[in-house]
Amino acid sequence: MLANILIVLVALLHIYFLVLEMVLWDKPQGMKAFQLTPEKAEMTKAMAANQGLYNGFLAAGLLWGLNLGAEGLHIKVFFLACVAVAGVFGAMTVSRKIFYIQALPALLALAALWLL
Repeated sequence: MLANILIVLVALLHIYFLVLEMVLWDKPQGMKAFQLTPEKAEMTKAMAANQGLYNGFLAAGLLWGLNLGAEGLHIKVFFLACVAVAGVFGAMTVSRKIFYIQALPALLALAALWLL
């Protein structure tokens, strides 16, 4: 139960990232979240939308695994591992904050899957 709650949390985070990157990137909320100027937001809007789409795929994969119940264990592990790797890479290349926002929740969900 705890693992599933954490997986839902990770999926919801990635749906939120999708909205931030695909819809709100050049709006005040998106520009504030990513510390963008209007010019920078306009220049990077297509890249952000692409990134947001990938976050949506991660969320979809996690929800798919949840929907399968016990048979979805491997799918949940795969998508959580993808989220964790993306979070670690983002922390190394963009901001350490990404580790705590993206990778840590995925790692906690993975730990909960294996411990329970």
